[in-house]
Amino acid sequence: MPITKLVWHREDAPEELHSLLNTLGGEYPVSEGGRGLRLRFRKMRGDGILSRTIRSKGEVMVEYNCAAGAARGVGSALSGVTGEESTPFKTLGIMLDVSRGMVMTVEHLKMWLRRLALSGCNLVMLYSEDIYELDDEPFFGYMRGAYSLEELREIDDYADSLGIEMVGCIQVLGHMEQTIKWKCAYEQATDTSRVLLVDAPETRKLIEKMLDFWSQALRSRRIHIGMDETHDLGRGRFLDYHGYERGFDLFNRHLGLMEKLCAERGLAPMIWSDMYFRLSNPQQKYYDFTSPIPADVKAAIPKRVELVYWDYYHEDVESYRKMIARHRKDLGFDPIMGSGIWTWARLWYDHEKTMRTARPCIEACRREKVRELFFTMWGDDGAFCNYDSSLAGISSCCDLAFGVDDAEYSETRFESLFSSSYEAHLAAGGMYAWLNNTRDGGEFEVMAHLLLWDDPLMGIAFDDCKRRNPEFDLELLDILEESLCVVLPHAEECAAGDLEHAANTLKLLIKKLELRGALEAAYDSGDRIALRELATVTIPETIAAARNFDATFRRQWLECAKPFGLETPQGRDAALIARLEECSRRIMEYLGGAVDNIAELEGRIPLSAPYGLTNSCRLVQNSRY
Repeated sequence: MPITKLVWHREDAPEELHSLLNTLGGEYPVSEGGRGLRLRFRKMRGDGILSRTIRSKGEVMVEYNCAAGAARGVGSALSGVTGEESTPFKTLGIMLDVSRGMVMTVEHLKMWLRRLALSGCNLVMLYSEDIYELDDEPFFGYMRGAYSLEELREIDDYADSLGIEMVGCIQVLGHMEQTIKWKCAYEQATDTSRVLLVDAPETRKLIEKMLDFWSQALRSRRIHIGMDETHDLGRGRFLDYHGYERGFDLFNRHLGLMEKLCAERGLAPMIWSDMYFRLSNPQQKYYDFTSPIPADVKAAIPKRVELVYWDYYHEDVESYRKMIARHRKDLGFDPIMGSGIWTWARLWYDHEKTMRTARPCIEACRREKVRELFFTMWGDDGAFCNYDSSLAGISSCCDLAFGVDDAEYSETRFESLFSSSYEAHLAAGGMYAWLNNTRDGGEFEVMAHLLLWDDPLMGIAFDDCKRRNPEFDLELLDILEESLCVVLPHAEECAAGDLEHAANTLKLLIKKLELRGALEAAYDSGDRIALRELATVTIPETIAAARNFDATFRRQWLECAKPFGLETPQGRDAALIARLEECSRRIMEYLGGAVDNIAELEGRIPLSAPYGLTNSCRLVQNSRY
């Protein structure tokens, strides 16, 4: 898609936009003076983020009410689209997980910031459990690619030039397993394997260092201090030392201390809201619409703390509206909304899952007049997603937030601003396909990463899908081959997702499915000729596909992230290759009479047995993230 060359002059652009335009000009054809379509700006009033692009002969006028509206308008002008767009959200942005292995480099994050600005975003959070350096804490973020104070200040300066607020997003209670596993340094601050010890002086000392770091690193006085999913709060060393104490009371007491420590540093904290709902019911369900929250608990929540409602799962508007109402009525807080762009437990951005969940979330927030919205991008279990592929999701979700639900429009903006095929990006995400569950008449989403790293001899994930739908592999192969046909012509594109890596991922999945299906069929029927063909031809081809996947995985990782964390997916790839080689050896031993059977193939669970065992797949468990 061709991109429009824009020129601007100081008399046509308010001074508040000069740094924005100069920064965008480092990559895009937006220059001060010269030839091109003349770019003018006019400030207007209004809530939320407003952007109106009017094109006339030889020039384009961008009307805006804030820097994000101006940047969105420049994106429209570059894309050759016109019209008025607005979002009721005063804050719109993303939260990028850098704690599960992938720590984006400063330069690559700057590229993301430019694209986010052109999409109309004004907020970026970095989810950093321990990915930052603390003085005299050598084990904090050890071998995890932690950001230095200087790196974060550089990122913050760059974001500020684009009108984007950088907000630290840390943890001060749970999700601390990567830190407190170093018992030599943090045993006295440990409650359970994931939760810090409430009331301990060592805990307070560590948290004060955290808050000191972030108060110096970023301009924003807002900070997200987490405190989510502390399921076993007070049930470890706290219980041993002090006996049982109600989880609500421990949580609020610790939060009160956090509010005090933040106030001393001029910081305004926000937390995830889930524990207030989880602690109200014995199942610890977050999305509980009925269990009452005790009045004393509600009264004890510090009023200077903001609550963030996270929900990446519901596919209906009413569920979001009910939970927004519960925050307002049962807790007395107007929530900040955290939706999701599906990158976690994914090899590639999953567009369908994102649209199923983000679209109703955005609609509910519009109806309920929620003022702040951001989209999380998690990296659970090793951050093995090609993160740049999620730029297609960021662009699409921002379009929805600005009230535009038009695939052709989204394609035009994406291809102009991101220099890559929108269709190919969405097609690659088709590896996470939805298939009919013939056992119960519903649907199930195939977890492509489980199939890719599934042990070729044990086939736990493959057989689990078979129990849901005996023809799943044939149906999925059709989808994967169709996706590959769309992706291959764009394999050289890597400006917004490495499409050669997407192609290699699809090829490996196809080989793995073909191998496992043929292996089961040949072994069950006693077809020795077919088994020999698998051992001598099919498995070597699959190993070659695995090596190609591993090579492009490494390339795309190191192009955007620090090297730390790469060892986890590389270990999985190496294990997969070793197990493919073992599969070939086992077949040849069986054919040569060295063994009477292949025990791994004898031990399969019948298709009539219950399904849902995919979380037990061996190759996806060797993660330290």
